[in-house]
Amino acid sequence: MISIEPIELQGHMYTAVTVHLPKTTLLTISNEIGYIMCGALDVELLNTRLADRKIIAGRAVGVKTIDELLKAPLESVTTEAEKMGIVKGMTGEEALLKMI
Repeated sequence: MISIEPIELQGHMYTAVTVHLPKTTLLTISNEIGYIMCGALDVELLNTRLADRKIIAGRAVGVKTIDELLKAPLESVTTEAEKMGIVKGMTGEEALLKMI
């Protein structure tokens, strides 16, 4: 099952997507600038092989719900995210609010 829902953070709109797969759940919250995602995100791939795309993204591990993704500290972020002031350790919500 896939669920898509709007999320508002301090007046800014984002899209939360939950994909239920066998034995795992994929989570992402995005806007037109970038996104945060669960542990399935390969930040190293984005920073190396896809570097020319300049993807702004962050990864939180151990999360099972959209609410947890918002509250969890980011375990890693892309180089492009760092350029926007998004750093490892900030919460998902803090990172999303920098993507405006």
